Amino acid sequence: MNFEFFIVKKSIAGRSGKKSGNNSLVAISVAAIALSMAVMILSVAILSGFKKEIKEKLTGFGGHIQISRLDANNSYESGPIRNNMSFLGTVANLPGVTGIYPFITKPAIIQSGNELQGIVLKGIDSTFSWDFFKSNLVSGTLPDVTDPSSNEAIISESLSKLLKVPAGQKLTVYFIQEPPRMPRKILVTGTYRTGLDEYDKLFVYCGIEALREITGWDPGLVSGFGINLKNADQMDQMSDRIRLLSTESLNDSGELVEVQTLKELAPGFFDFLSLTDTNVWIILTLMGLIAGFNMISGLLIIILDRTRMIGTLKALGSSNRSITRIFLYQGLYIIGKGLILGNLIGLAMAILQDKLQLIPLNPQNYFVNAVPIHLNLLHLIMLNIGTIAVTLLMMLVPSGILSRISPDKTIKFD
Repeated sequence: MNFEFFIVKKSIAGRSGKKSGNNSLVAISVAAIALSMAVMILSVAILSGFKKEIKEKLTGFGGHIQISRLDANNSYESGPIRNNMSFLGTVANLPGVTGIYPFITKPAIIQSGNELQGIVLKGIDSTFSWDFFKSNLVSGTLPDVTDPSSNEAIISESLSKLLKVPAGQKLTVYFIQEPPRMPRKILVTGTYRTGLDEYDKLFVYCGIEALREITGWDPGLVSGFGINLKNADQMDQMSDRIRLLSTESLNDSGELVEVQTLKELAPGFFDFLSLTDTNVWIILTLMGLIAGFNMISGLLIIILDRTRMIGTLKALGSSNRSITRIFLYQGLYIIGKGLILGNLIGLAMAILQDKLQLIPLNPQNYFVNAVPIHLNLLHLIMLNIGTIAVTLLMMLVPSGILSRISPDKTIKFD
């Protein structure tokens, strides 16, 4: 057996197989590391959960990337673009693109009794993925967008309560445009709730043909295209590729298009996520420093408690490097025990929150109903490696004291 490991084993177990006198000190050090690790796991899991939830909600409304007409007007009523531009087929076949669908948007005012509300009608066709709205459907059913004569639509639960119109009733829709259009009746087939109140009260989804008839556009014209990606982290790279491909449209007809990512379409939400990023980094730094300083103080006390043993080992010919390794190994034992305990506590609390949603949130402030959790194996591995590296580096500080311990001053005869 390695000499240093042998000494560490005896130091931890004691002569009689019981723990040594610094048992309470070791326990405190283990507890501090475990607590720091659990807090770091929860912080990263909650941040990842927030990012995942908000990105999924925003994607459900408009896709990861949106193609529309390049227009100085930044409202929801932009000019039309052709739905057969040559580069769209290439975009649909790009690796990582899971879907592309056309849409038409039209601002309007809806009325129910004396209640009025400004909205944006968004017309989509059968290529639109309803998975997001199916998972957030509160009542009723999804509208039929395959029938050109359909007047069905789906609205949010908050809009339904505001207008006092449940699923199954009709709403009157007014359009402000030239030439004027007659008010239309839409049948509310269902209601949804996503937690993004700003979007819930704004968007009403219906069939694309109904809006095409209202706008007077030809069948080959749409407001834009929504693009869904397999990996949301590739938004920037994919948008750059699509921008390059869109130059073909300019070469074909001189029609300019604009390619925007979720970050550009909803900057406020991503500013909120950036703020949470900063908070989590502060927490990780503080927890890492707490764990490191706790190891420094713990190791200093252990060294002082083992001064006579250090003097004896030096008298028997042990080098400073060998004795330093003894205490580093003992520190690794404490760190390892603390990390195992911290991982168990952190993962248990994260799983309980994910399954039972023990901590609720106000969706008007946080966009979700409960604290979201998303566990990532890579994040867990990096947290553990980072904690080990930081604590080991900080342990080198007290280890330098070992070289100053002299055998003639520490060995005494009773």
